[in-house]
Amino acid sequence: MISSWEQKNNCMLPEDVKNFYLMTNGFHMTWSVKLDEHTIPLGSMAINSISKLTQLNQSSVYSLPNAPTLADLEDDTLEASENQPEKPHFDSRSVIFELDPCNGNGKVCLVYKTGKPALAQDTEIWFLDRALYWHFLTDTFTAYYRLLITHLGLPQWQYAFTSYGISPQAKQWFNMYKPITYNTNLLAEETNSFVNKLDPSRVFKSKNKTLIPKKKGPVQPPGGQKGPSGPPSTSKSSSSPGNPVRK
Repeated sequence: MISSWEQKNNCMLPEDVKNFYLMTNGFHMTWSVKLDEHTIPLGSMAINSISKLTQLNQSSVYSLPNAPTLADLEDDTLEASENQPEKPHFDSRSVIFELDPCNGNGKVCLVYKTGKPALAQDTEIWFLDRALYWHFLTDTFTAYYRLLITHLGLPQWQYAFTSYGISPQAKQWFNMYKPITYNTNLLAEETNSFVNKLDPSRVFKSKNKTLIPKKKGPVQPPGGQKGPSGPPSTSKSSSSPGNPVRK
């Protein structure tokens, strides 16, 4: 099947991709979570079988004779930069095969950077979002497979490698299951940044509070006499056992 695919598409599969298909013809793993007695499908990790490893621009979206193709959408204004290699092309300059349909959120593609006949060493893994913009993922299939496993197949995890990031709903799932993986900025910092730094001088710093004196009532003279200011005091009459006390 591998030899037939290579002859049909005039492309040599990279060695790691070939070893993967020699082990298993495709891969699809899903997992779910249980919330409030309801089972919700969440994670999905997939690699197309070799029969579904089809060239991207061969899939026709419109059946009209003069319908635009992906090659008509080619935009050469966004070329390679220092931080990102040259993006793939929908025309004959690149050969693109779909590895993962991403549940309709985009496509992970095996890209041959040169035209046919395509060599195995000229491949890269790219992500094509729903707006048909390219985003670089990895140089090799093995590196992409590790990313797939690391991110647990969470929804829209490929968008973490784009400039606009994942959606707010997907961010909630990431914060629950892979918080450090999603926050890639933390991974680039020093290890000490994960340690809580406590400054006792600031935490236990005493605040200078202004003490407000409590208002005291007027001092009453002894003997029940009326003082210079204030109401007369009360006195208790002596009583013997059995006699009531008058006030």
